[in-house]
Amino acid sequence: MGNLFSTSVSKLEDGQALTGSGKGRGQQGSIKYGFSLVKGKASHPMEDYYVSKFMSYRGHNLGLFAIYDGHLGDEVPAYLKKNLFSNILKEGEFLKDPHRSISRAYERTDQAILSHNPELGRGGSTAVTAMLIDGRKLWVANVGDSRAVLSKRGQAIQMSTDHEPNNERGSIENRGGFVSNMPGDVARVNGQLAVSRAFGDKNLKTHLRCDPDIQNSDIDANTEILILASDGLWKVMTNQDAVDIAIKIKDTKKAARQLAIEALKRESKDDISCIVVRFK
Repeated sequence: MGNLFSTSVSKLEDGQALTGSGKGRGQQGSIKYGFSLVKGKASHPMEDYYVSKFMSYRGHNLGLFAIYDGHLGDEVPAYLKKNLFSNILKEGEFLKDPHRSISRAYERTDQAILSHNPELGRGGSTAVTAMLIDGRKLWVANVGDSRAVLSKRGQAIQMSTDHEPNNERGSIENRGGFVSNMPGDVARVNGQLAVSRAFGDKNLKTHLRCDPDIQNSDIDANTEILILASDGLWKVMTNQDAVDIAIKIKDTKKAARQLAIEALKRESKDDISCIVVRFK
């Protein structure tokens, strides 16, 4: 079984990387993963956390993968790392109804974060989580702009929705908020936050949503890899670009690192967190 890899890497300098790998087993055999975190050129300390873990659960093998991209501090992503998956699995109907269990756990976790304020500070976090059941069924959920992409027969399939303010302007305005491109040229909720859904962010919560977008897919013989990455990657790379790079590299740690390096070459200014899972 793989170990739990989760850390804050605020001490990394620009362009430095933290990498690692592991493996577990599903019904189809060996499943390998690699991860890479690279400090971008942003002035703030790196606020990304991630999880890569295999475990047994009620007679089933689970693979748990996540990236939490924090803002205004790392308290909320650290809390998610510690609690989100456990909250999902505490839902008694997870194996019977994963969609309902994931949705309820996301909401319950956000409520817990808000109730802990100010201990968790004023910040928040995006989240993209992937849960692999017996190597056969994949469930992906997200809030924010981190993304999950699956490859089947070499074709990229986006498994999450980017929650950007312009795309959910109606929901934000119905809640009494507004979307503005000032300051700067990026659409932001109330001129502050560049995502329309997030955990935490107590000062903006009345105008934000935390309900996740949830998708699922069967993992079959045509499924090669899964990529989870923060927006530092996707701002400079298409889904197909990422698949084309990672699928050629069998070592998942090297694949994740190469994606991060390529994003830096393409002048990504943000921190880059990336997990690559290989099914064959």
